[in-house]
Amino acid sequence: MPADQQTDCSGLPEAAPISAFNQSEFARLLGMQITEAHDGYARVIMDCTGKKNPRGVAHGGAIFALADQAFGIAANCGASTRVAVSIHIQYIAPATGSLVAIAHRVADNGNYSTFRVMVYEGERIIAEFDGVAIQVNEPLH
Repeated sequence: MPADQQTDCSGLPEAAPISAFNQSEFARLLGMQITEAHDGYARVIMDCTGKKNPRGVAHGGAIFALADQAFGIAANCGASTRVAVSIHIQYIAPATGSLVAIAHRVADNGNYSTFRVMVYEGERIIAEFDGVAIQVNEPLH
């Protein structure tokens, strides 16, 4: 997993969406926590405890939710409001411990933005997630 600089967004425009995403019911249910975010980038962590399938590894839905949370905050931590229009995930390896999802915007044409999210357990890649978001005019609630 790449090393990233920690950014304290308290008092910055990014603080409101970070707080909203961290305090959402679903994020709290799954124990997801945004550790860093700014326009086009996010780092979100989640432990797999309590989120395993019958085989004892992280449920694919939990991994997807983590990647989607990183995608969502990376897409909405700037001046624009965006919503997902297309997502693809590829599961690479099973996981059982703490996960981190790192999202980067890789393209933007003004209306549509494309993001790549990598999910890691330690240094091991667990999943690759690609998402496309469209800019909308209404703020997120």
